[in-house]
Amino acid sequence: MARPANQLPALSLLLLLLPPPLLSLEDGHPRPTEGRLMKNCIPARRKCQADLTCNTSYHHLKSCTFGISTPTLPEETSVSEDCLKAAQRLRNSPLKNCTCHRHRKNQTACLDIYSTVLRAHSLDADFCLQFATLCTLDRKCDQLRKAYGKVCSGIHCQRHDCLQQLFAFFEEAPELLAQGLLLCPCEPSDLSCGQRRRNTIAPSCALPSGTPNCLELLHICELNEQCRSRLDAFQTHCHPMDILGTCATEQSRCVQAYMGLIGTAMTPNFVSNVSASVALSCTCRGSGNQQEDCEQLEKSFSHNPCLMDAIAVKMHLHKQLLSKNKTDNSTSPVMERQNLALRPRPWMPSLFSCTLTLILLPSFC
Repeated sequence: MARPANQLPALSLLLLLLPPPLLSLEDGHPRPTEGRLMKNCIPARRKCQADLTCNTSYHHLKSCTFGISTPTLPEETSVSEDCLKAAQRLRNSPLKNCTCHRHRKNQTACLDIYSTVLRAHSLDADFCLQFATLCTLDRKCDQLRKAYGKVCSGIHCQRHDCLQQLFAFFEEAPELLAQGLLLCPCEPSDLSCGQRRRNTIAPSCALPSGTPNCLELLHICELNEQCRSRLDAFQTHCHPMDILGTCATEQSRCVQAYMGLIGTAMTPNFVSNVSASVALSCTCRGSGNQQEDCEQLEKSFSHNPCLMDAIAVKMHLHKQLLSKNKTDNSTSPVMERQNLALRPRPWMPSLFSCTLTLILLPSFC
């Protein structure tokens, strides 16, 4: 039977739509250019096994993969930081950028290796974990962080002692590291990063066990000269001048004033793991004829456009800082990053094209 006259152009169009992995010379054999463009994870894993550092890092990452998504208290984050370091070493190993191709032997084993490499890249996207590692590498930051982590952990922790150590950390630790830990940027979908950020101040111990009235917290704060002066600074530097949220002073001063309240009776925190909004841990229920005053105090944290913008700008600067170190090829392993998000997973286009092939072929018959 003669072929339809329009079949050749149609088939040519179909071939143009297919991705390179489907355009092999023979099933199971690479094209001449394939070796230069991408490498398979199976031989890359063999090379990694021959290198002690690579092999050790690979096995360590596999052993901690299922626990890295659970944020822990400050004194317990060393396990996650070890995972991060292992991930960083793998990014400069033979496994870097390895892929899996369809129609190859041992595809299941290849995908298992690839998933480990993919998790190494996903760890690198956690800015909060990176700042935690940077703090660990700084002697003073590490000591102060471990000090409050020890006091603020456990079911019998004493809130007063915890707040004292928290105050000392944010007062004495290097400002960049302290701000980076507290105001690290997280993607809304990254619950692990968001929970780690929210747990920075050990809220289970540092915040009130119940939900007190906000005016009660204010009264306690006013009785303490240190807390009172910090609250005055916050109300001065984080006061919005207009509906656009323009701060009364520089945004950096607002951030400093906000952080100055941590460790006092007015310690704020992020409201959830998926939000960068902050609030006091209190309520205005039962405020009586002081309801308006209470709500004004509560909204100076939860609905303060000046504060929200200042925090957003600081988070953006922190993200730029880590990204810039990656661009500059910093020698610090914490700063070396791979932008996996911009690279599609190798097998996804192939699966899409297979579906496209099945849809288009009947129309050519």
